[in-house]
Amino acid sequence: MYEKLGQFIDGKWQQSSDKGTYDVINPATEEVIGQASKATSQDVDKALKSAEKGLQVWKKTPPWQRSYIIRKIADKIREKQDVLAKWMTLEVGKPLSEAKGEIAGAADIFEWNAEETKRIYGQTIESRFEDTRVHVYYQPVGVVAALSPWNFPAVLSARKISTALAAGCSVIIKPDVITPGVVMEMVDICRECGVPAGVVNLLSGDPPSIAQQLIASDIVKKISITGSSRVGKLILKQAADKVQRVTMELSGHSPFIVFDDADIKKAADMAITAKFRNNGQVCISPNRFYIHESKKEEFINLFIEKTKKLKIGNGMDPDTQLGPLTTQKRLDEIEELVEKTKQEGAKVLLGGKRPAGFNKGFFYEPTIFDNVKDDYTIMKQEPFGPLAPMLSFKSFDEVIERANNHELGLCSYVCTNSMEIAHLASEQLETGSVAVNTGVVAIAEAPFGGIKQSGYGREGGSNAIKDYLNVKYTHLGIKG
Repeated sequence: MYEKLGQFIDGKWQQSSDKGTYDVINPATEEVIGQASKATSQDVDKALKSAEKGLQVWKKTPPWQRSYIIRKIADKIREKQDVLAKWMTLEVGKPLSEAKGEIAGAADIFEWNAEETKRIYGQTIESRFEDTRVHVYYQPVGVVAALSPWNFPAVLSARKISTALAAGCSVIIKPDVITPGVVMEMVDICRECGVPAGVVNLLSGDPPSIAQQLIASDIVKKISITGSSRVGKLILKQAADKVQRVTMELSGHSPFIVFDDADIKKAADMAITAKFRNNGQVCISPNRFYIHESKKEEFINLFIEKTKKLKIGNGMDPDTQLGPLTTQKRLDEIEELVEKTKQEGAKVLLGGKRPAGFNKGFFYEPTIFDNVKDDYTIMKQEPFGPLAPMLSFKSFDEVIERANNHELGLCSYVCTNSMEIAHLASEQLETGSVAVNTGVVAIAEAPFGGIKQSGYGREGGSNAIKDYLNVKYTHLGIKG
């Protein structure tokens, strides 16, 4: 499946310099989808030189022309939605309907940035001196190294590629080894739509070695990474040597708070959608459920009832609502965390094992815990899977304090019918985003990112492009 693709350097698809490949596995069947190209250090050098050359072309391309090309990419992604979604389901395992939704989201991001490139506004500041003028304007930061993970390969790559293009930067995208195909197809769409050679490059292969070589290069001026807090810290240390600008969207451990005045049916529906999207392998997945003590039993019963109806299966089956976990490693880690949570004293209300009837595939049942305490491992460690610990609370101040008692701060969820509680909770929760009475968080037009050890910088919205631009101030004397 990967034969016509490979490494994308200087506007052309090519094999790696040593023709090396690696196997890509379908998580639903454990079968090999195909062999993807594995970059060598020589390929990384070629990509860096290509991006350096592409930058000189793209930064001089007028913003309206850049906008036109980026918008064409958005339209072409929509046109090829089915092809891209199939790649994603085969590689990630998520249901085809979810994959199609992600592709639509990726197209929206390109469309948004097509407009942003025309709105890079400078500023004129009133000078304190009669014979000078003060101007502020923005210039592309340079070559961008974009490190994208496997769980949302299309949306997360789209954020990085389209924002770089909008700002006038060239970019080297490195997809995860688990999901090269869908990102390769997106990059090929960039080629189809007229992005000049060298402006977008792709390196497929071993993430640590490619990332390390990219960051070590003087050519790379900015790094954008979505990944774990552990990996983010390692990259930040490497980037410090070159004082490279870094945008990091890292791990999350989202609290989901249901107040006593909430619509419990709506809250349960919202929780099911948010928790089990991509089988919980989502950085903004709700991982700590705090339910008001007067509503806890009702909420849990409804949550269990709805969870039991979720159909587990191969994502290519149109009826599937819950696909497999994406890797054997992920499955092993989920099983280990479930056993640890039980040993610490939690009670399994539902799930807690691999589903019956699946001889192959990295499947695991949605699992709901009760009798969980705040100091349990699952309350600190990001599960990144279909695990839902249930806790109760008595008061507003208590639950906000407990929800904030975490080193991560990416997202939080609030269910309430009170405007007062909605406002106060969203203001006091220590996360980069808050979803009140909705499970929808990441949208193209809003800034997305975390605080604390969930990273810094924003993707999406009007703020994102500024992370790809240098600010220049000129104090101009008008008398020579």
